[in-house]
Amino acid sequence: MIYLDYNATTPVAPEVAQGVQAYQGEEYGNPSSDYPLGQRAKAAVQRAREQVAALLGCLPEEIVFVSGATEANNWVLKGVCHYHRGKGKHLITTTIEHPAVLNPCLFLLEEGWDVTFVKVDGRGQVDPDDIRRALRPQTTLISVMHANNETGAIQPLAEIGQVAREHNVLLHTDAAQSVGKIPVNVGKLQVDFLTLAGHKLYAPKGIGALYIRSGCHLTPLIHGASQEGGRRAGTENVILDVAMGLACDLVRHRLAEDTAHFQALRDRLHQSLLAGFPALVLNGPERERLPNTLNVSFPGCAGADILAGIPELAASTGAACHGPEVKLSHVLAAMGVPPEVGKGAVRLSLGRQTTVAEVDRAALLILDRVRGLTHRW
Repeated sequence: MIYLDYNATTPVAPEVAQGVQAYQGEEYGNPSSDYPLGQRAKAAVQRAREQVAALLGCLPEEIVFVSGATEANNWVLKGVCHYHRGKGKHLITTTIEHPAVLNPCLFLLEEGWDVTFVKVDGRGQVDPDDIRRALRPQTTLISVMHANNETGAIQPLAEIGQVAREHNVLLHTDAAQSVGKIPVNVGKLQVDFLTLAGHKLYAPKGIGALYIRSGCHLTPLIHGASQEGGRRAGTENVILDVAMGLACDLVRHRLAEDTAHFQALRDRLHQSLLAGFPALVLNGPERERLPNTLNVSFPGCAGADILAGIPELAASTGAACHGPEVKLSHVLAAMGVPPEVGKGAVRLSLGRQTTVAEVDRAALLILDRVRGLTHRW
């Protein structure tokens, strides 16, 4: 198998798998226990918190471990809106957010909140001035993803953060896709809340983290005992917390190397596909996108048909096809991609294990399949 779907999930890094072995066996203590076994577990969780904080440039106490990005996004949106409901009942997001943001916003709509969904341009990027124009005296929260999972489009978050600061509005970003691929510093981005997903950066599934800037408040999503500084109840999952910390530490030490690797292979793949199919269309910005992400359309083909004929290639499409009908992803639709172009979309995302040989082989397989399909038209 040639795996080019790293934006969907990553394998667990060998260093991470090895580093958690002790906590799957003899180091099984409860971090809330006072005896040495429990205190060693507590120290391991604290070390993991420090590793995540070091990657983001924040304080360890500003990091809360959660089950994943979906929980973190739900917690911020619902928790901030509940805690600050006295200020007003308006929040701002964009039309290209992950369902883990869009669906909580729709839930809040049903609960009487007013939500403004800011549009993006044809490259899939939001204009900070559109965020500014959407602000109201009652605006409680802005939620804009750092990088899009489908196109890799990076949002001008620092500029949006400046807008939020000027108007004293809290800012959240879902950085599940960007952390581990580009530098992410909460201070430079000027965010109050930031979401991480472990399985997007070579940690296991079922673990994530939420950055909460000191002084910011939100109502807990899970009530119970006093774990995580009283912000998220439940006995800490030491194994997964340690894994998350190790994965973040690995990212911090090899980010420049990984970024260069991703971009070189992504561009090689893009040029190979373009040389063999000159009508190829790039979905998303040419420059301001994740170094590992290539979303392209093959007009005259359906992305699902392309991948269905290449069982040895693992990748994603940008449209669901049912006979003559095509339903574009909400991201491509929000960008205004025509159905005849979006129908042929394929997302190819690379990772640490991707090789030159795999990229070259994938290009040959895709082009061969596309030629076979286009000959039918």
